[in-house]
Amino acid sequence: MSTPSPSAPYWPHCAHGADPTDPVGCRGIQIPGHTACLAHLTDTDRDTYLAGLAPGADIDHRGTPFTEDLLNRLLNTVRDPTTTHPHLGTARFGGARFSGPARFSEARFSGDAWFSGARFDDGWFVEARFSGEAWFDWAQFSRIAWFDRARFSGDARFGGARFSGPARFGGAQFLAASWWGPVVCEATVDLSGAVFEAPVTLEIAARWVRCTRTRWQSTATVRVRRASVDLGHAVLEAPLAVIAHPTPFTRPNVGILDESGLPGSGAVRVVSVQGVDAAHLVLTDTDLSDCLFSGAFHLDQLRLEGRTTLASTPTGWHRKGISPVRWTRRRTLAEEQHWRAQTAGQPATPVGAPPEPRRWRTGPHHPHPARTPDPDDIAPLYRQLRKAFEDGKNEPGAADFYYGECEMRRHDRTGTPKAERRLLWAYWLLSGYGLRAGRALGWLAAAMLGTIVLLMAFGLPTSSPKQEATGTVPAGGGTVTFIIDKQDPKNPTGDRFTSKRFDKALNVTLNSVVFRSSGQDLTTTGTYIEMASRILEPALLALAVLAIRGRIKR
Repeated sequence: MSTPSPSAPYWPHCAHGADPTDPVGCRGIQIPGHTACLAHLTDTDRDTYLAGLAPGADIDHRGTPFTEDLLNRLLNTVRDPTTTHPHLGTARFGGARFSGPARFSEARFSGDAWFSGARFDDGWFVEARFSGEAWFDWAQFSRIAWFDRARFSGDARFGGARFSGPARFGGAQFLAASWWGPVVCEATVDLSGAVFEAPVTLEIAARWVRCTRTRWQSTATVRVRRASVDLGHAVLEAPLAVIAHPTPFTRPNVGILDESGLPGSGAVRVVSVQGVDAAHLVLTDTDLSDCLFSGAFHLDQLRLEGRTTLASTPTGWHRKGISPVRWTRRRTLAEEQHWRAQTAGQPATPVGAPPEPRRWRTGPHHPHPARTPDPDDIAPLYRQLRKAFEDGKNEPGAADFYYGECEMRRHDRTGTPKAERRLLWAYWLLSGYGLRAGRALGWLAAAMLGTIVLLMAFGLPTSSPKQEATGTVPAGGGTVTFIIDKQDPKNPTGDRFTSKRFDKALNVTLNSVVFRSSGQDLTTTGTYIEMASRILEPALLALAVLAIRGRIKR
C-alpha cells in the first residue's frame, strides 16, 4: 500500500496525530461544527452526529480512516427500515482508508458515490445499487473486491484503480458505463455474467480476465495487457473487439500505470470462445495457442486482425513405431493439439508449466477420450476459420487451416468414407494437400529420375530403326511402286547406361513433364513408360505450382 502524500488535502482536515514526520496528520474531513473527522470525534460528538443521520442522507467522509466497526455504525444509521438496506444520497469517501472488511453490500446510493483514491483491505459491494455516477478512480484494494450483482445506473469510473487480489464483478450491470479503466489487477478480473448495456471501452492489465457468459448489448472494445482472456459462452449482441494493448496504460497528468506485479510481457492470450456467436467478434494481436473454439457459432465470420499466434506442431524428430517421423511446421488449433496428445498417450502437462516444444499440448480434460474433441469435431472448426481468412482476402493465412481440415478428414474414421481417406492420404503424401511445394517437387524429381532409369534400361531401343523401301518392277515396264517401312525397335542389349542413352532419356522425360511428346523412338515398354510419365509428372508439377500459388496469393 502506498504511503500518504506529504501534501495536505484541499478540504479542511482533521490533522489528528500530526508530528514532524507527518506534518499533515489525519486527512479526514472535519465534521461540520467540529475540528475532527468522524474517526477522531469524541464518543459523545460521534453519537450525536450519527443520530442526526437518516436514510438517504448525503454524507462526506473524505480521507477518513474507517475501522470495520465504525463503518458498520455509520451504515446502520442510514439503513432503510423498509428494505433493511443502507441507503445513502451523495456519498463522498474519496481518499478514505478502510481497515478490515468494508461491507457496502446491498447499499443503495441514490446520488453519486465517490471512492476516488480510497484504500480498502476488502471491499464488499455485492448487490450494491449506484443510481448516480460511481467514482473509484485510483482506489486500491489490497485483498479482494466484490462487486457481484452490483448495478451501476450511471457511469462507473475505475481509472487507475489497483487490485492486489481478485476483482469480482460477476453478474454486475453497467447501464451507462462508457469508459472502464484502465485498471491493474494482480489476480483475476471476473466479469462473468456481467451486462454492459451501453457502448463501453475497458482497459485492463491483469493475470486473468474472465468474461464467461458476459452479455454485451452494445459495441464494446476491451483493451488488455498481460492477461489470459476467457470469452466462453459470452453473448454478443453488437461488435466486440478484444485488443492486445502494445504499451502500458497511462493516465493524464499521472503517467504510466505500474504493472510490475504482473508476470510476463504484454502478450494477451484468449483461452476460449466456446459457445460464442463469433459474427460480432474481432481479435487483434492475440495469442490463440490455447484457445478453444469448439461450440462457437459463425466462426467463418470471426475477424482475426494483426499478429495472431497459434500453437505449432512439435519440433524435431520423433519415433513412430520403428520409423522416424518429423511433423510439418504449421499452425494448429488447440483442439487438434489436445486430440493428438490424447491419442499419443502423452502425460498431462503440470498446471502452470510452460508447454514443451517437442510435445503436443494437453487439454483441460486430458486424457479423457470422451471429453476430448475428435477429428470429426475439429474439421469443421478448421473449415470455418479457413473461410474467415479467405473472405478477408488472406489466402496464405488460410493455408494452414486448409491443411488442418484435410488432416482431420484423413483421420476421421466415422464421417469420412474409406475411399476418400485413401485419396486424402495420397494427396497428403504427394504434395501435403497441395500446400507443400517442396514435397511435390521432391516427388517430381524422383519420378523424373525413375523415368530416366527405366527408359535407359528398357525404353530406348539398341539403335534407331532404319527405314526400308521395297518395290516391284513390272515385267513389261511401267510404274514402279515402292513401299517404305520402318523396322520395329529392338529391345536394348549390352551396355544400357551410357551418356548418349541418358541424353535421349532426359529429353523424353523433360517433354513428358510439360505434356509433350519427344518424337523419340521407343520400345513397346518405353511407350508405356512415357505414357505414365506424361500423366504423373505434369500432375506433380501442377501440385507444386498450386502449393506456391497458395502461399503467395492475395
